Amino acid sequence: MKKFFVIIIILTGLGFLGWQIYQKSSASRKGFKRERQNIPVAVEVELVKKASIQQVGSFTGSLYPLSKFILAPKIAGRLEKILVHIGDTVKGRQLVAVLDDDEYRQKVSQATAEMEVARANLQERKSTIENAKREYERSVALREKKILSESRFDAAESEFKRQQAGLKVAIAQVSQKEAALKIANVQLSYAQIQVPENNTTGHMVVGERFVDEGAMLAPNTPIASILDIGKLIAAIHVIERDYSRIQLGLEAIISTDAFPERTFNGKVIRIAPFLQEKSREARVEIEIPNAQKLLKPGMFVRVNIQFDEHENATVVPVAALVKRNGTQGVFLADIKEQKVRFIPVNVGIISGFQAEVLNTPITGSVVTLGHHLLEDGSLIILPGNS
Repeated sequence: MKKFFVIIIILTGLGFLGWQIYQKSSASRKGFKRERQNIPVAVEVELVKKASIQQVGSFTGSLYPLSKFILAPKIAGRLEKILVHIGDTVKGRQLVAVLDDDEYRQKVSQATAEMEVARANLQERKSTIENAKREYERSVALREKKILSESRFDAAESEFKRQQAGLKVAIAQVSQKEAALKIANVQLSYAQIQVPENNTTGHMVVGERFVDEGAMLAPNTPIASILDIGKLIAAIHVIERDYSRIQLGLEAIISTDAFPERTFNGKVIRIAPFLQEKSREARVEIEIPNAQKLLKPGMFVRVNIQFDEHENATVVPVAALVKRNGTQGVFLADIKEQKVRFIPVNVGIISGFQAEVLNTPITGSVVTLGHHLLEDGSLIILPGNS
């Protein structure tokens, strides 16, 4: 029991000693804080301004042609000629390649001959049916006078109907041969590979050549790729924070390393209706006029899109923004009193080195350098003052 009381007394003494040390330490810190507040701090200040400030989003992406398609034959054959090279400018309906067409010309000749035979057969049928018609009409007249027998009349009527059916067959055969001739001519035209006529900007070029002359081609074998570069598409990917700000028709400024001192204008024409689940990004396409053909597909680009603009806004340097006790604000400098006052602020648009101040009308100068040593009411020394 004596040992227990001794231990209690010792612990009580140690607790009292620790409390005295804590009290002296707290008093020392408070004194140091008061002393630090009373020591002027050298700072730099800048004026609060009224200016126009813009909210601009910066993105990166790649350029793509307005359209791209592959020229390929619809029929098999040997490639006799290819008339374009990489980088050549082409137009709609321009001849690009020629296949060996001897077989298809022979088919056209055969179809033409068969059609002529069918037409001659049709003419013969027309002549025959005229005779059968006259004979039938004569038989009808004789029958009405009861001169012709029933069997003779039935034979004339049957022959006339048979000739009518034969005429219909001949007409159908002519139509069939005409269709076969058209098919043969279409197949012959497939030997001429042309650039299709479509809605382009008029600046189509050959991107790649995949085969050389003399190659045996199967149907749909790629010959060359055609790119429309009169307008280009800059494809960027935006995160969820910026997705709601992107609107159709927004203007964009595009720059690229190939032309570091030049910018190009574009506008948003397409916005993906969803964000990719893995990347949480949405694809946005920007159309860029390229009449001078300076920009090329595949270039890396930087895109700036202006989301919003506030006129006559109160702006301060971003360097003036600080946090004290979890509250964001600025230190407003009182030049006459050589003191500062901490003003909580709400920040709007941040553009470059400037930040917009909302809901807090402030004027004068704010501290931009040295505010890490300041508290509300601290003394300051401005450059050039002793």
